[in-house]
Amino acid sequence: MSWPGKPVSVVVPATSANLGPGFDSLGLALTLHDTVEAWVTEGGLEVQVTGVGADHAWQPADKHLVIQAMRAGFAALHEDPPGIAISCRNEVPQGFGLGSSAAAIVAGLLAARALSAGRRVAARPADVLADAEVLRLACEMEGHPDNVAACLVGGLTISWAGPAGPQVARLTPAPELAPVLCVPAIPVATKTARNALPEQVSHADAAANSARTALLIAALTGRPDLLLSGTEDFLHQRYRAAVMPGTAALLAALRDAGIPAVVSGAGPSVLALTADGQSGNAADVARVAAQQGQPWRVLPLRVDTRGARLLGD
Repeated sequence: MSWPGKPVSVVVPATSANLGPGFDSLGLALTLHDTVEAWVTEGGLEVQVTGVGADHAWQPADKHLVIQAMRAGFAALHEDPPGIAISCRNEVPQGFGLGSSAAAIVAGLLAARALSAGRRVAARPADVLADAEVLRLACEMEGHPDNVAACLVGGLTISWAGPAGPQVARLTPAPELAPVLCVPAIPVATKTARNALPEQVSHADAAANSARTALLIAALTGRPDLLLSGTEDFLHQRYRAAVMPGTAALLAALRDAGIPAVVSGAGPSVLALTADGQSGNAADVARVAAQQGQPWRVLPLRVDTRGARLLGD
């Protein structure tokens, strides 16, 4: 069986994990996307990048995360293509708490699945590598499920480790939810943000955080008037303030203005969870951000409800 002669294209959304109290479990897909075009060649590896990250020198090509994910997908499918080429058009900034690594991993796995399906007569991608296996492989590469789950299925997700591997429950967020993203100029490594966390927290903080997480689910799915209370966190944001003081300052300023805001993932981006018809909107977020001592790029977005997908499907 020969490889398909034409490329496949995969679109993957940015994601924001945690959303305040939902540490390592909640994720939200956003309308900011990377697009990966991939095809099988006669040999070697080729990587082209435009958009965000285009100035990075991807040498050697086998270090590119999409390539690594494609290889993992092909290995799971017992395939060994002679060569791989990818062309990435990136919108998701890397190192800003927006799930760029999850997006690359999911894109690579879905591209490998689609290309392998093209080799099999009457096969569909789902017959070649099930979504549950894509999620398992993605979590194995990423190390945690919150971003990859939201990237894969879209919308609002709750993810956890089950007896049979990583699991995801997809919820439909309130249609009036209007996320506003604030991106600073300088990234922060996820490892740096992780290392700022204490090994233990008090029982009182854990209990308070559980209550806020439950409240946040209600707020995100139908009670946006509860978002300010629901986004209060007791587990991670306060501890990361020292390694991203500008993020902490903007977060405090937005919340003082009555705007529900959280650190996006491990930071340093800030996500304001505004809602149509509620006080506080994108213009208010931009006004508060402009008053800070560092520049912020403010992006009004919506929730991506489709998740990762092949173009043409």
